[in-house]
Amino acid sequence: MKQMKATAIGLQHVLAMYAGAVIVPLIVGAQLGLSGEKLTYLVSIDLLMCGIATILQAMSNRFFGIGLPVVLGCTFTAVAPMISIGSNFGITAIYGAIIFTGLFVFLCAPIFGKLVQYFPPVVTGSVVTIIGITLIPVAMDNMAGGADSENYGAISNLMLAFGVLVFIIVLQRAFTGFVRAVSILIGLVIGTIIAAVMGKVDFSPLMDSAWLHIPKPFYFGTPTFEIAPIITMILVAIVSIVESTGVYFALSDICDRKLTEKEITKGYRAEGLAIFLGGFMNAFPYTTYSQNVGLVQLSGVKTRNVIFIAGGLLIAIGLIPKIGAITTLIPEPVLGGAMVPMFGMVVAYGIKMLGNVDLKKQENLLIIACSVGMGLGVTVAPDLFAKFPEQIQILTDNGIVAGSFMAIVLNVFLNIVPNKVKKNTTHTTQEVAS
Repeated sequence: MKQMKATAIGLQHVLAMYAGAVIVPLIVGAQLGLSGEKLTYLVSIDLLMCGIATILQAMSNRFFGIGLPVVLGCTFTAVAPMISIGSNFGITAIYGAIIFTGLFVFLCAPIFGKLVQYFPPVVTGSVVTIIGITLIPVAMDNMAGGADSENYGAISNLMLAFGVLVFIIVLQRAFTGFVRAVSILIGLVIGTIIAAVMGKVDFSPLMDSAWLHIPKPFYFGTPTFEIAPIITMILVAIVSIVESTGVYFALSDICDRKLTEKEITKGYRAEGLAIFLGGFMNAFPYTTYSQNVGLVQLSGVKTRNVIFIAGGLLIAIGLIPKIGAITTLIPEPVLGGAMVPMFGMVVAYGIKMLGNVDLKKQENLLIIACSVGMGLGVTVAPDLFAKFPEQIQILTDNGIVAGSFMAIVLNVFLNIVPNKVKKNTTHTTQEVAS
């Protein structure tokens, strides 16, 4: 019985990240003109590697793994760069750059780990808040039926989405223990059944999918190594590390565990290893998925066991596409209704983290105001920096990255530098006095 409960919660984690994990290979594969067979391989190998990457990160040994309930998936930040690299240098250059980037992150993890001093609560709380805020528009689009759907905003879509949302809230309020922990999963199942009765479920992906998928290293050919693509992917990885750091601190706070520099280094090292393996298997760069943070808080289950199960399920889905096709049956309005409490919980937890910050200091208020404002601004106005060079747009076309970068820079100039100057001045004055 206990194992069944853990499996149900692990499945919740898979469903929470599934759409984000699948959309990346679908977009990249379509833009690069891959055939249906190759596109199917790309989706399957991506899900399999998501599972392996998640297990590597949830582990905790001497060398890698942060040991928190973290779920990893392919980073959306890499979509545009990968399409650009594939169009200009060929698909093999994408995987050469990913392999090199994985080694870079793995070897430089101790250096990144020493930068933890630049992530005090005012920065991490702001970053977590930004992560949640930038996810909300995704939930809204799904509630309406999908960003590009013909019946966007139809009454039937909104009724279905709000019905799922209300049902989840009722489960959270009326039950405790296991039912409350899997309320998202129950909401998705009931919502999908109702959607099927309404004729909103397409069963063709389930009928057309294969039963077995065999992974093959270097499926798209021997990787090639080009300077420009490598530099681009390294920038993407650094951006992902910033986002992952916010997730690490949010989960450590939820789990009542204080992270050390060594543990954060092992977390970065696990991401580097996951990126390297992703390139080797012709998959993608990986990063922590913030939507699963809200699920940890909402379910109240903070153990790594469910994450290992989620990783195992992702590997199984990658090997058996027929299983993966079942999860694609969930209509977008149903998914959107479940996303609202999950993503909103990330915002709420970011605000809770900011509650530990000294808000009497004008500097801290400025950091929060400017970083959250920038993150939200870029999210609602994504073309704001469209005329910037492509390399710079890696830092500006994503609200999470732009807001996080703003929080880190402002904290350095408003808190760290003035404190060091004040400390040196005081030390000098004491020496003169003595």
